[in-house]
Amino acid sequence: MITVGVDMGSVTTKAVVLVDGQWRGASLLATGADNRGSAEAALVRALAEAGVKREEVAVIVATGYGRINAPFAHRQVTEITCHGKGCHALLPQTRTIVDVGGQDSKVIRVDDRGRVVDFVMNDKCAAGTGRFLEVMARALETDLGGMAALARGARASVPISSTCTVFAESEVVSYVAQGRPKEEIIRGLHEAIVDRLEAMLGRVGVEPAVAMTGGVALNRAIVEELGRRLGVEVHVPPHPQLVGAFGAALIACTATA
Repeated sequence: MITVGVDMGSVTTKAVVLVDGQWRGASLLATGADNRGSAEAALVRALAEAGVKREEVAVIVATGYGRINAPFAHRQVTEITCHGKGCHALLPQTRTIVDVGGQDSKVIRVDDRGRVVDFVMNDKCAAGTGRFLEVMARALETDLGGMAALARGARASVPISSTCTVFAESEVVSYVAQGRPKEEIIRGLHEAIVDRLEAMLGRVGVEPAVAMTGGVALNRAIVEELGRRLGVEVHVPPHPQLVGAFGAALIACTATA
C-alpha cells in the first residue's frame, strides 16, 4: 500500500511517501503565501522522488497548521499526534519529544507505543523558534550555520532577557553597539531559546529518552545545550524536519480512504 503524509507548517511544507510502510520519497519546500499550492507542490515532488503515480496512492493524511487547506487529503490529523507517531517509529526508546519549528515549539510526552500522553505548545510568539534565530542572524549579519558554530565556540555569553523577538532584537542591537563579541551574543541567544524549552519541559516532565525534531534540531548548539541542562543525551532522528510528515504517512497506513 502506498501512503503519503503532508505536513503543512507555517514556514515549510513537507511530504513523505511510504510504500508498504517503508520510506520511499520526500520533499521539503517553503510554504509561502499559498499554502494550498505549496502542499500540492510538496506532494508532487515527493511522489516524483518515490517514482510513484498519484493514482497509485491509497491514503493521504495532512497535518500541521495548514492541514485543513489540503483538499486532496483523505484525513487531517494534528501535528502533535503525527510527531509522536513519527518520532517513536524512528527512535522507539523516545518518551519526550521537543519539536522546534519555524514559528512554534512543542514538548510532547509519549508512551511505549508512541501515543501522546501529554503536551504543551508555545504558539503565541516566535521567540525560541527557527524564525527567532533567522531574525537574529540577520541582525548579526551571519547565517544560521554560522550562528551554531559561533555559539559552540564562545567562552562566555550575554543575557537575553526578553521573551519577545522584537525586543530581543533590540537587546542584540544594543550589545553590538556596546562592542560585545558577536559569539557571546549568539551564545546568549541560544541559551535564551533553551531557557524557554526547559520551562516547557518542566510543565510536562522529562522522561528519557529525549528526542528533538523540527528544523532547529539541526542546530547542534541548541541540542547540546539542552542536553547539558537536562543531564541526558538529546537524540536527533534522521531528517528531523520531516518527522511530522512521516508520522502522518504512518497513520495513513492504518486509515481507510
